Amino acid sequence: MKTILYIGNQLNKTKRNQSSIDVLGALLISEGYKVFSASRERNIILRLLHMLWTCFKFRSKVDYVLIDTYSTLNFYYAFFVSQLCRLLKLKYIPILHGGNLPDRLKKSPKLSKIIFNSAYKNIAPSKYIQSSFEGLGYGNIVCIPNSIELNNYVFQERSFDKIKLLWVRSFSKIYNPLLAIKLLKGLKDINISAELCMVGPDNDGSMQEAIDYANKQEVEVTFTGKLSKQEWIELSKDYNIFINTTNFDNMPVSVMEAMALGLPIVSTNVGGMPFLIEDNLTGILVEPDSVEELIKAVQGLLNSPKKSNIMAVNARKKAEQLDWNIIKEQWYKVLK
Repeated sequence: MKTILYIGNQLNKTKRNQSSIDVLGALLISEGYKVFSASRERNIILRLLHMLWTCFKFRSKVDYVLIDTYSTLNFYYAFFVSQLCRLLKLKYIPILHGGNLPDRLKKSPKLSKIIFNSAYKNIAPSKYIQSSFEGLGYGNIVCIPNSIELNNYVFQERSFDKIKLLWVRSFSKIYNPLLAIKLLKGLKDINISAELCMVGPDNDGSMQEAIDYANKQEVEVTFTGKLSKQEWIELSKDYNIFINTTNFDNMPVSVMEAMALGLPIVSTNVGGMPFLIEDNLTGILVEPDSVEELIKAVQGLLNSPKKSNIMAVNARKKAEQLDWNIIKEQWYKVLK
């Protein structure tokens, strides 16, 4: 088996959701790959230096360097690491995360070309990212979707005597958590009984903002903070609609997990979501930041429970195609 160096953010798991380096790295190890990784450093400068040092340290031992690549600060990590890999003649593979990465290509065209045109392969976790890169003239793009281990998710048909909304994401402004609270308030204003549970750690102070907003609107919201995957899967049994309120997205694993669990999904129609959710077949897509469309979509699920569960069954079938036992074959071809 090949030896891999995986570069990404391995920050405090007690305060953040697992990142790709934690999930994919562990899956590759389970398949027999030897995987080194970096970095756990919390200081951004020390983190970059540790990433670069680790590349140099293992330069003669690794066959490939995987680099988690995002549109914000991590973009610069990817730039410096990729250039060191070029200098050391290491095959590097950016994994293209983040629904806003196509905008980064336009804002930083020179740096983007230096990173991605010299890569051994560029891995797009969704057709959205693949088509965005190819539309801007980039080649060497391989689409390998995010995956889940399907046997961890038991499908459950839902009943709809009352709306019980579940939101699972890190609290961050780009994920627009306030929209979920606006939805709850809007439903109550038209005398529809509803509950809302929001699961996830706080990334940028958005959780406290959401708590304050819920109090101001006089609606009761359950905030659990970060839960383990097993904990939120168990919690999900008590809810019947999954909502995704984000303003930017790629191929969110939490939505894939909801599909596997049988939760009917209402999501904003942004980024990679229409590549994952087929409107009115595997879920419902609405315009971003539109509480009116969200209310209408949730009402539709409430009023048509049979149709809602048919969509959930269709979504489960889609999720089955994203099982690691299927997706890993695509990684084998890249890491041959």
